Formats: sequence, C-alpha cells, structure tokens
Amino acid sequence: MFGVVFPNRSFPMDISSFTQIDPTHWLLDMNTFVVTLTAADSAPISAKIGVSVEDLNTLPALDVAPEKRIGHLALKVGENLFNFMQSFCGVDGSKLVVPMDILDR
Repeated sequence: MFGVVFPNRSFPMDISSFTQIDPTHWLLDMNTFVVTLTAADSAPISAKIGVSVEDLNTLPALDVAPEKRIGHLALKVGENLFNFMQSFCGVDGSKLVVPMDILDR
C-alpha cells in the first residue's frame, strides 16, 4: 500500500517494515536502525515514525494553519542559528566548520 524512503539515509522500506496499529495507521520503530548510546542505568530512548492513510476528501478539512506557522517559526530559528554559526566558521568544501563551543557563546 505504501513505501518509505529516507533520502541519503536508508534503503526503500515497504509496508512490511511497519507495525499496523489500526486500519489506517502504522508505526515504524526507529530503534531497529539506531544503536542505543545511553548508559545502562538510564531510560532507553525511543523513536517511532507514524504513517496515517487518509481519504483524499478529508484533507481539505484539516486545519494546517497552526502547523504552517510553527514550521515557519522553526525555519526562522534555523536560519538565525545558521547565520550565527557562519560568523564563527570556516568553510571546508560545502560544509561549515564551527568551534565545538559554538552554542556556549
């Protein structure tokens, strides 16, 4: 019914990689792809990606305006951080090289 690709990060995955939780929702447990780097006495970190299959007719009824505002705000925060880091960095090909304490400044 669907497939997922994480560009430059993974191979194509079909629906069999997901756990179906109801007729229109599936979950992908990302822990199968990530090595856990937590201490033995700490709580494990869990990450999941959800997929919801919706009828095309229901999509116009969804109110996505708040998400667009949040997305725009996140983009602006990212742009500001990028510009801040650029002021301290060097360039190595297409990568920014920044001091390790960049976020402590």
